[in-house]
Amino acid sequence: MKKIIYTLAMAFCLMASFTSCKEKDMSMKMNEPRNIKGVISYKRSFGDLNDTHMAAAKRIGIKPLKDREAAEKLGGKVMEIKDNDFYQVDSLTHSIPFLVPKASALLDSIGANFLDSLENKGLNPNQVIVTSVLRTQDDVKKLRRVNGNASANSVHMFGTTFDISYKRFYKVEDPDGRPMQDVRADTLKLVLSEVLRDLKKKDMCYVKYELKQGCFHITAR
Repeated sequence: MKKIIYTLAMAFCLMASFTSCKEKDMSMKMNEPRNIKGVISYKRSFGDLNDTHMAAAKRIGIKPLKDREAAEKLGGKVMEIKDNDFYQVDSLTHSIPFLVPKASALLDSIGANFLDSLENKGLNPNQVIVTSVLRTQDDVKKLRRVNGNASANSVHMFGTTFDISYKRFYKVEDPDGRPMQDVRADTLKLVLSEVLRDLKKKDMCYVKYELKQGCFHITAR
């Protein structure tokens, strides 16, 4: 009897070992797109004017800061945003990675909903890229030197507003090294527009489609 039990145990171990050593699928993971509609018009769907953004920013945001040192002294009034599972932060040249808590939570929701939508629509994972965040008064002055069209009264100064690129996205690689088919930027833009449209309908944000800057300009409500 003991011999039979021993034999069965050895067989079970061998089977478990074989299963664990089974080669993982390393074939290219293809996209299987489905139910991707986007919005009827980017301009019409995301046409919230600057005055609308500004009113919300003044209501829930911080007071404009003179310089970057002042931002570091705000404590819990603003939250630092960093690369995470939901989004990537671009190399910021004229802003610093801080948002008021409500705007930070909105950014998390956009990133999470975008990834969920990609999965539901049969597309390989990509993260949104944040291209502009909180601007101090000094940042605005420097930006206006290189971009004469930049507003001196920027909504970005209140910590409620951020920009997300619709031209560039961050491809999430498979942790086991399995190759994954790329997703076209224009397809990702369609999915992102659906996410933003749904959040707008829930009165969570205002959105302006920025054609020249290649981004969605977003303010928390």
